[in-house]
Amino acid sequence: MAAGESIRFMVSTNPKREFVIEIFRTGYYAGRGARLMTTLGPIQGKTQTLPVIGRRRIRECRWGPAAELTIPEDWPSGVYLGRLTLLDSEPAWQSYTIFIVRDNRPADLLFQCSDNTWQAYNRWPTDFSLYQHPRGKLGPWADVSFDRPYGLFPKHNPNPQTLGSGEFLSFEFPLSYWLEAQGYDVSYCSNRDLTTPDRARKCKALLSVGHDEYWDIRQYKSALELRNAGVNLLFFSANTCCWVSPFRPSSDGRPDRIISRGGPYGGESRWAIEREAEHGPFPQRGPDEGTLLGARNGFEVMGSGDWTCRNAGHWVYAGTGMQDGDRIPGLVGWEVHADPPGKLPGLEILAEGTVYARGVTPTPYAATIYPSSADSFVFNSSTIFWAQGLSHPPGHQLPWVHWVRPHGPDVRVERMTRNLLDRVLAAPAAESPTR
Repeated sequence: MAAGESIRFMVSTNPKREFVIEIFRTGYYAGRGARLMTTLGPIQGKTQTLPVIGRRRIRECRWGPAAELTIPEDWPSGVYLGRLTLLDSEPAWQSYTIFIVRDNRPADLLFQCSDNTWQAYNRWPTDFSLYQHPRGKLGPWADVSFDRPYGLFPKHNPNPQTLGSGEFLSFEFPLSYWLEAQGYDVSYCSNRDLTTPDRARKCKALLSVGHDEYWDIRQYKSALELRNAGVNLLFFSANTCCWVSPFRPSSDGRPDRIISRGGPYGGESRWAIEREAEHGPFPQRGPDEGTLLGARNGFEVMGSGDWTCRNAGHWVYAGTGMQDGDRIPGLVGWEVHADPPGKLPGLEILAEGTVYARGVTPTPYAATIYPSSADSFVFNSSTIFWAQGLSHPPGHQLPWVHWVRPHGPDVRVERMTRNLLDRVLAAPAAESPTR
């Protein structure tokens, strides 16, 4: 959504009850974590029809709108939560809805939310994610629709904050909170906004955040164009660019409302070939993501481990006091990257080690950096948990996934992040329109 556009909220209450929707913009806000922008209601709720199970097990809600809002012109780009609260209810039942307000202004940093992956794992109403097909969890057989609520994220000791908010509060918000606390110039977008490079060309860096597993092939091509044009790429994420997830229109023709697992990235890697042999044939095979990220996904990518310093003299480590072999406990996980490609000139390994999880084969990881032009670079943190090392917003619950968890904020993670962003801000923008 952009300022001036209208958003409709589709809500079902069973039984029929009155409710309100409080719209918050998430951010630092003097440590409060959000600002109340407006309240809609009271609204008379109604019970809407549960969608039938469609072809490829898709569930598309065809609900009528409960409320509509025109985004005011003065609302800044950001991630917005609608908090839905039933009235006259004891206890006060609540859930969230989430949306991103984008803009088109030049900005230093473009924070890309990983909403394709939120939807891929969304089981609503019961077991209807890309992972719940009777033929197997990693095949090309299922579709998922953005026209449905977000259920509880299934890979947590269940965190009630994920009900309606996808994975944003768990894996992405601590980075957003920290960036805004430090006063960085940041704008926000969705995965869909990277299907062309146009928005990110106006920014000095594109930030991939948290669990960014599912990419339409157009996103990959856009990221390559941006890298080659001198936009810095900072992957504060892992399991990134693992599966091709092509967008398709909804059944009533609205564009980019359905995604599926089109096939693995990895080019002709053993991982991609064996995935296809086991679960395919897939309709698409993506290129080698390692030539973009600086490292690859692999067979076992799950677990947790310590960020173990290598190459302590690199500028990323300036001011941290870290020496080769020093560790930041629990920062790496729950999924990682490894196997850096040998054909990226100037690629350096910043951290490497092993991650462990109960019942999962120990696997290596590698965090990397390489120059993409004279003034720009690509950084791969090789961890979904990077944001956890930066801040602990009010009410935040550290994720606990596959029996592993990060340990929370660490001044060394903060300093490394500041070093990366200082280098971004010191370079000229890829495009330099009048600001």
